[in-house]
Amino acid sequence: MSTPKLPLSGIKIVDFTQVMMGPVATQMLADYGADVIKIERPPTGDLSRTSFPNDPAGLTGPVFCSLNRNKRSVVFDMKNEDDKAVVWSLLDHADVVVNNFRAGVMERMGFGYDVLSKRNPKLIYAVGTGFGLVGPYAHKGGQDVLAQAMSGVMHRRSDDSLPLSIYSTTFADYSAGMHLVQGVLLALLQRQQTGYGQLVSVSLYDSMLAAQTQESASLMMRDREVNWGAMPLSGVFTTQDTALVLVGAFKAHPLRDICTALGLDDLSADPRFVDHPAQVKHKAELHAIFRARFATNTTAYWLGRLEEQDLLCARVRTLAEALADEQTHINGMILETTNRIETVRVVGSPLHLADAPVTIRIPPAELGQHTEDVRAEQRALLATEAV
Repeated sequence: MSTPKLPLSGIKIVDFTQVMMGPVATQMLADYGADVIKIERPPTGDLSRTSFPNDPAGLTGPVFCSLNRNKRSVVFDMKNEDDKAVVWSLLDHADVVVNNFRAGVMERMGFGYDVLSKRNPKLIYAVGTGFGLVGPYAHKGGQDVLAQAMSGVMHRRSDDSLPLSIYSTTFADYSAGMHLVQGVLLALLQRQQTGYGQLVSVSLYDSMLAAQTQESASLMMRDREVNWGAMPLSGVFTTQDTALVLVGAFKAHPLRDICTALGLDDLSADPRFVDHPAQVKHKAELHAIFRARFATNTTAYWLGRLEEQDLLCARVRTLAEALADEQTHINGMILETTNRIETVRVVGSPLHLADAPVTIRIPPAELGQHTEDVRAEQRALLATEAV
């Protein structure tokens, strides 16, 4: 039986993106078959190629590798007319163009939406920004941490006594990148109905607001704060050897069951903890009791006890432990290939299509590795059209 075509086979994407929000989006599109041509600027290309200057000389940075498999890299200088002519040819024949520049950058290069949509009415013009295409922050530099801060995400903590801090994973970049994928796919579907492309835009800021949809509705409709991390029967607790997380929810009598697991008298009989409002008010006292008990034995022991009561719990692990876990490998979440110099190991796609498994068809490219191939393709295409 022949291998089915990937769902985006035949879709051509011109990719001006760099760093994370844009590249994580175009990588997913490339994973599922799109021909993604990544345009990089001389002399250094995508900033993520050199995110960590202590990488060994001559090696492509792991950050770049994590975001740029299955793409072809070309280097074109937009100040060079011959290079720009090749880019124009790519754009005239593309299905999608993607950028995550600040507002006005594509226009200054001559590649604004109004210009490109007239030349190629079927083109889908996808833009990722920090704060939106218009408005008071449109020209402000967008970045993951800024979106965390300005959207309210950074201010919301599981406990107000904790200091404000930067979330250690690029939550905004990844979320906005996935929203950008959704926008491109929806626009491709609508183009099948209308025959025309359109402008698609997402922002880090909007994605962070959308991630807080429950909390936002509660605040706007009831003037009430919702903080799932602050629930009185949930928390992270240190044991004799590591730490575990407990979520005391989705049960008729969670505190009673927690007390059974911990070998405590039923604290729900205590007036301080008799119901949810009382537990919220006396959360510090309740957690002090939990902490003292968890500290008397190991994580494995307590997980066994909690799971006997069908309570949601897990050991707090490092990323290295998660990557080595059998479930991670069963899920196909580790992809491996080789480039010219070394073995490349990256996290795969979280989206599993039975008839479209993700593989690394093109290893993360060296800077400009496919420039001459793409030039030759465009020359051949233009020659064919001239006949």
